Amino acid sequence: MTERRPRGLTLALREQAAARNPRPYRAGSPLLTVGVDIGGTKVAAGVVDRDGHVLEETRRETPDKSKSPQVVEDTIVEAVLDLSERHDIYAVGVGAAGFVDVTRSSVLFAPHLSWRHEPLRDAISRRLRLPVVVENDANAAVWAEWRFGAGREETHLVCVNLGTGIGGAMLVNGALQRGRFGVAGEFGHMQVVPDGRRCECGNRGCWEQYASGNALVREARELAAADSPVAHRWLERAGGDVQRINGPLITELAQEGDDAAVELIGDVGRWLGVGIANLAAAFDPGTFVIGGGLSDADELLLAPAREAFQRQLTGRRHRPEAAIVRARLGNTAGLVGAADLARPFARRFRRARARARDRRERLLQGRDA
Repeated sequence: MTERRPRGLTLALREQAAARNPRPYRAGSPLLTVGVDIGGTKVAAGVVDRDGHVLEETRRETPDKSKSPQVVEDTIVEAVLDLSERHDIYAVGVGAAGFVDVTRSSVLFAPHLSWRHEPLRDAISRRLRLPVVVENDANAAVWAEWRFGAGREETHLVCVNLGTGIGGAMLVNGALQRGRFGVAGEFGHMQVVPDGRRCECGNRGCWEQYASGNALVREARELAAADSPVAHRWLERAGGDVQRINGPLITELAQEGDDAAVELIGDVGRWLGVGIANLAAAFDPGTFVIGGGLSDADELLLAPAREAFQRQLTGRRHRPEAAIVRARLGNTAGLVGAADLARPFARRFRRARARARDRRERLLQGRDA
């Protein structure tokens, strides 16, 4: 039986091989970039063309669910090297949940990973020998929706991503609004209920405690644990295990017409509308794009959100109202946006590679002469 090399050794050998044998420059080859979307326990990477199409995607769990910076970095490098064996890659964009500094090089803080002032751009670029840009995952997603999805041609766009928590991002006249220090868009931690539920951030009454996937699951599990009659069907579908009740299950039941599930999603939608009205008062966008896993509930979520938004909006009936629409790109938005944000760096890298090729050819011609 063939002996398997340890994972780390295999990765090191692949990096060495890539450094010794870089793919040659080919004039006219498509300008492809890789987008990487980092979750708490997995890394998704995809090759993306200039039109936002994902040509190939790969997903990897970080080993043993490890959240150490080195293991996640290894997983990113391994995924990109795998894709680069079949595609000419010119740059890499990395979308990370957390605070990314204004230079788009370091992750200052990531709530689900052990990254604190982590110089991710330089670490990945050094190993891949490619340009790398690091971006907040919500910024990457709103960029993708503006370029290729539900926010196309909108001059003032706000994206709200409903997942475990709430992520957010803004784009004005084609420019991401990152804030003075690069950490704008933490909408989920706006206080909407004074002295409300304790949030993981340490504060009370944060919006994501009422309008997120976690909020939906918490309410459903509390009903099931209390043996509420309305939750008996949920428990049956979850095999009798309260902990197996999750957002996709409640969404599926609501779409099948389960009244209690519809009501729970409606509650989340109404809280969503309250928060969006606050954002409208602050930023006055033309469109809100709602993404994240919870957006799969579609109009079961968005219809009550619009109703609450209209009730709570400052100056209602005397001002134009922003559209509230569902995101179009689904789970690929983060990696598509990260890849597209890396494209300007890819252009410069390809031009530099072409110039280097031309210099080598001139030198060879001079020697032959």
